[in-house]
This record gives sequence, C-alpha cells and structure tokens, in this order.
Amino acid sequence: MLQTLRRAGGSLVMTVPKVFIEQNHLQEGSQVDLFVAGAQMTVNVQHRPRYKLEDLMAEMPTKLPRVEGWDEMASVGKEAT
Repeated sequence: MLQTLRRAGGSLVMTVPKVFIEQNHLQEGSQVDLFVAGAQMTVNVQHRPRYKLEDLMAEMPTKLPRVEGWDEMASVGKEAT
C-alpha cells in the first residue's frame, strides 16, 4: 500500500489505513510498537490481556493469610456506614 508522507509541524506523518484500524480494534489513543530496521518499519499492535474471573480465582491461594488486629482497626473512610 503506497502512502504519502505529510508535514505536521516539524515531523512527517502518514495515516493508518482504516482496514488496519478495524482489524486490530484500534482507536484514538491506542498504542503501537514501531520497529525500524534499515529501510523497513513494522507496526505491531499492543493488545491488553483479557482475564477471565475463573482463571484469576484459580491462581488465588486456597487460604488467605489473616492480618493481626484487622478487626480492631478504626475505619478511615465511610466503610463503617
């Protein structure tokens, strides 16, 4: 795909094709990695990991440690109301 570079301030910019945006679920503010090797530049999309509750729960220890004095601690916000 041929792109034309345009001047924006002191930089040269190019647009991202709509099909790439849609395929990779990008939007304004999305971050991508650029890799430059000589005359080639590669764009890699950084996807946030998607977690499932059951997977996160499976990683939890079966017995959580008890904090000494927790029940006697004074409330510091509105949690007591």
